[in-house]
Amino acid sequence: MYSDSDLEAAVDAGAFSEADVAKFRRFMAADRSTTLVDEEHFRLISGFNDIFVAIASVLLLVAIAWLGGEVQPWLGALGVAAAAWGLAEYFTRVRRMAFPSILLLLAFVGGLFGAVAAGLIGDGNRFGPGDEATVATFVSIAGAVAAAGAFFHWRRFRVPITIAAGAAAVVGTVIAIAAIATDGNVEPFINPLMFVAGLAVFAFAMRWDMSDPVRETKRADVAFWLHLLAAPLIVHPIFAEIGVFEGTLTVAGAVLVIGLYIVMAAIALAIDRRALMVSSLAYVLWALNGLFDRFGAVETNIAFAALIIGSALLLLSAFWHNARGLVVKPLPEAITSRLPVIGTETATA
Repeated sequence: MYSDSDLEAAVDAGAFSEADVAKFRRFMAADRSTTLVDEEHFRLISGFNDIFVAIASVLLLVAIAWLGGEVQPWLGALGVAAAAWGLAEYFTRVRRMAFPSILLLLAFVGGLFGAVAAGLIGDGNRFGPGDEATVATFVSIAGAVAAAGAFFHWRRFRVPITIAAGAAAVVGTVIAIAAIATDGNVEPFINPLMFVAGLAVFAFAMRWDMSDPVRETKRADVAFWLHLLAAPLIVHPIFAEIGVFEGTLTVAGAVLVIGLYIVMAAIALAIDRRALMVSSLAYVLWALNGLFDRFGAVETNIAFAALIIGSALLLLSAFWHNARGLVVKPLPEAITSRLPVIGTETATA
């Protein structure tokens, strides 16, 4: 299995021409009776060797964290970050292995964050009530360092998930700064902050998406991971405010949840990204479960909810392209020109 990144590398090396690669993509789209855009490709594993290397890397990194942590917690985390970068020099830069590259990136960014946070906060025993703002200050510093590390990792290795990891570090840093500003009493503002951050990440993802409407380059992979990050940041605050998690969801609230899910499905169809729908699934299942519970189907409510949602999603997947046409074509041209192409437009884009 070869990814778009591999095809781009082959073009850069002169193994194929851009015209040959474009012809291959059109053939694969026609052979699968779909479009390249609608498939929403991203490579996770290309063979069992990816899993083998990933397992070995995890074992090594856990051992480094453990042994370094016996000396100082920050030293173990820093050792993980350093080892993850070193392994990426071969398995990411030379071998281009997707799954190990994702794990190594997460280990590097997480290791940087852990090293700074552990170095500044320590075991936390010296902090108590009233020190929340101080702890938040240290967390914000750790988040900023992790975001900077993600930036330099991207410049070196160009792993698509790196931008999303950096964005997550920035979001965490912003929330920590808000905690500092509120003297540690940030809880009432968490949902609004998450929602605004989600919209910002979503806009950033759309910027990457709009730069590659036919999704033939690595920019589409970057957008995929950003959408995956943006979706829960947007969805969770909305449903939390409705009261999904507090056991206070009424029939009207459940209907509202389902209505919001339909709106999110329309947005997902328009931008041709399924992340919004996947992130909302748990909330919709919970809402339908509550509805069936209200009508007395206590023993089978979860099964009924799963049956309805699963059937609807499979049906939507089978007719995704047609559904996209119904949603996108009525939109103004100023909007549709910036959205992923539909149908045979892929062949001429």
